[in-house]
Amino acid sequence: MAKMKLSDIKINSKYLRLDTDVDLLAKSIEQVGLIHPLSVNEKNELLAGGRRFSAVKSLGWDEVEVNVVSKSDLEQELISIDENLVRKALDKLQFEECLNRGREIYEELNPTVSKVSLDTKKLTTAEKAEEKEKEEADTNSYAAVSAEKLGLSKSVIKSAIKRDALSSKKVKEARSQGEISAGQANELIRMSKDDQDKILPHIKKHTIKDIRKLVDNASKSNVDAALLADKTEPKLPKEFTQVMSLSKRINKFLSKINLEQMTYEGPESKKIATEINKLNSQIQEFARQQEIDLTSKDSDSDSDSAVAGSFMTSQDSETEPRVEH
Repeated sequence: MAKMKLSDIKINSKYLRLDTDVDLLAKSIEQVGLIHPLSVNEKNELLAGGRRFSAVKSLGWDEVEVNVVSKSDLEQELISIDENLVRKALDKLQFEECLNRGREIYEELNPTVSKVSLDTKKLTTAEKAEEKEKEEADTNSYAAVSAEKLGLSKSVIKSAIKRDALSSKKVKEARSQGEISAGQANELIRMSKDDQDKILPHIKKHTIKDIRKLVDNASKSNVDAALLADKTEPKLPKEFTQVMSLSKRINKFLSKINLEQMTYEGPESKKIATEINKLNSQIQEFARQQEIDLTSKDSDSDSDSAVAGSFMTSQDSETEPRVEH
């Protein structure tokens, strides 16, 4: 450890976070001192501690304690990436970029470790089970060491790496502008980057399921044919998709409540009754507009009937509501 003038420290790493609010950090350093020194290389370039550097600079310090790191260029870059990942929250795209670049460096520096696969092919049930076993046994891949550091699962780390490595520049821009989600990108990256760019303008309002079908069709024929079929096929509005998804969840919870004959008479009972009555009213109106027979016992309408039936409750009770399932 050594002392170095702030004016001698060079800022060249793109991973350093220098433009964030450091007021609280500066107050902490002013009270207890700089607990963790900055890390610099032998050229006085700052590798880790961008926010600490900004904080002590704001306090008017002339010099600061540093650790001088003697490492290769790749090792120095990995240090900066690691600092960026664990010290300050990043947006999703920055996070994925750091992880993917970290993977590249880590695997180059450690050629014997398990590699993070960038394969996006669909797996059979047996292949998924085999992949899960491998993932659980993996302890030395970049996904494994990052998961332990960041408190995330290996699968989350792998998905983030794949999105950065396989997404086209235009797909990343669309995500950064909130035009598509990570889930939509997960389907797009099963295509080449050129094909991603080709279909991107057509799918920004598609559901993940719609995009998955389009990509599957493109793999069986070609992108132009898949787009033509996609344009002529009616789409389920996302609101209906969300209703179906929520209906399944509600049915799951209500089935458990009904099976176990759970009751509740606590302070939230009136609020619950009010919301159930509102929901029942909305379901009745929805069914009327869509011409759905809520009394039908056909298999295709079991889910809708269960939801509607579950929320049937008196709307004109004058007594204190009691929620009972």
